[in-house]
Amino acid sequence: MRPPLCHVLISLTLLCNALLLYYTWRLQLRPMGRQAPTPVLSPGVTVIVREFRTFEHGLVELSHSFLRARPTLPLLIVSDTLPYPPPSLPLSPGLKLLRLHPSPEQPGSASHLESHVHTRFVALVPDGTFLEPPDLLDRMLRELRNAPPSVKIIAAAAGPALHCLHLNVSLREWTVEYGEAGAGSSCGAVSGAAVLLLRSHDLFELPFPLARPLQAAIFIQAALRGWEVQVLADASFSRTPLPATDHGRWKAEQAEREEEAVTMRTLGVRLVRGPGGAERWFGCSKETPRCFGTVVGETPEYLYEGHWTPPCCLRALRATALHVISVLEASSVRYWLEGGSLLGAARHGDIIPWDYDVDFGIYLEDVALCAELRGAQGGSLVDAGGFVWERAVEGDFFRVHYSQSNRLHVDLWPFYPRDGMMTRDSWTGHPQDVEFPESFLRPMQTLPFAGGVAQAPNRHLKLLQMKFGKRAIEEPEYPNPALLRMRGR
Repeated sequence: MRPPLCHVLISLTLLCNALLLYYTWRLQLRPMGRQAPTPVLSPGVTVIVREFRTFEHGLVELSHSFLRARPTLPLLIVSDTLPYPPPSLPLSPGLKLLRLHPSPEQPGSASHLESHVHTRFVALVPDGTFLEPPDLLDRMLRELRNAPPSVKIIAAAAGPALHCLHLNVSLREWTVEYGEAGAGSSCGAVSGAAVLLLRSHDLFELPFPLARPLQAAIFIQAALRGWEVQVLADASFSRTPLPATDHGRWKAEQAEREEEAVTMRTLGVRLVRGPGGAERWFGCSKETPRCFGTVVGETPEYLYEGHWTPPCCLRALRATALHVISVLEASSVRYWLEGGSLLGAARHGDIIPWDYDVDFGIYLEDVALCAELRGAQGGSLVDAGGFVWERAVEGDFFRVHYSQSNRLHVDLWPFYPRDGMMTRDSWTGHPQDVEFPESFLRPMQTLPFAGGVAQAPNRHLKLLQMKFGKRAIEEPEYPNPALLRMRGR
């Protein structure tokens, strides 16, 4: 007797379910994924030459020097693009020319540094260096092996003696600051051309191990990890500075400036301050857009990323604020620090370090006294300093931009007295936007602000309590705590 079709289907379903359960059980017993075997590294050193110029270099002489002293030495010449014309490098099984820029006909690993290093240590060697005396790499190895755990880099001079520097990196403030290292203190960086020795796995831990300028990029990333640098005492490699021609040096300087700008922006650095106080800026300017986009919910994007206002933006805000103050005062327009700017003056004597604009209140009846404000009523006006005055599209107030390209701005809020209270026709809905007695403005006082002084309400601490709460100065907070609060609060 043939079984009914429904019985056959039920049996097949049960069998499929049993097989599915069996294979699921087997998969759970297996590892989640096959791990790539950890490569076994030899105890030697791989020399990496990264800092050279493809248009004028000493790669041939460098290679001969290192391979003559140590014929089996692994030596990697690493470049974004191949040198042109191709150098006549010595024949050696350990010598490789590695192009970092991927090529479509090669496997992805071909441009990865890790695929070409098979030793426990690496030495980053600048162009023009010679392995003289020949035992220097061995001395550096012994120094690193005997160093405290915090020391991850051994630096040996390549040419003139090195100078030990203290290095402070604040990604929150987008700033790198070098200082003189005290006697007996550890180095965070060194000035001068150097050969750097470190463990291969430490180099590979860095997200940008071969960014240029190489030494600066290595030291900044090392400082963020708490690594220390130890200088090899009483020893230096022989070195011929390259490029050697005036035109080559000029081209190299231009290229290094461009590389440094790209690398600093990649690392989240907008300001580098040298030991003597000299500053190099890598952020926005009058000719570029600002460093952040449209602000949503009073919370700029950089706050979500753990940063405060980029220093170039603070610099632009200060310049705009001081310019606006000078124009208003020259026009006899009564103005005062408003909102968060008044809070910044009271707490910091400056713009709040995480703020993104500046606010001033002005008397509505004084608008007609200022040519720039009159010009802004009908559209926009660009003054002799390149600052842009316009009526804001968001409400009945004025806005002064740093430039036509860079829209960092100062807001001017027109107030007028009504029944002894200062009020205005345009409100933003922020909790601190409230009417207040005109007596706070009769008379006004001055407070330090943005590198100068600005008019401010009298009894400003009491006014700030009205606007922000009793402990606004003692307990800093981000503009919209409902979206994002300061860490630790």
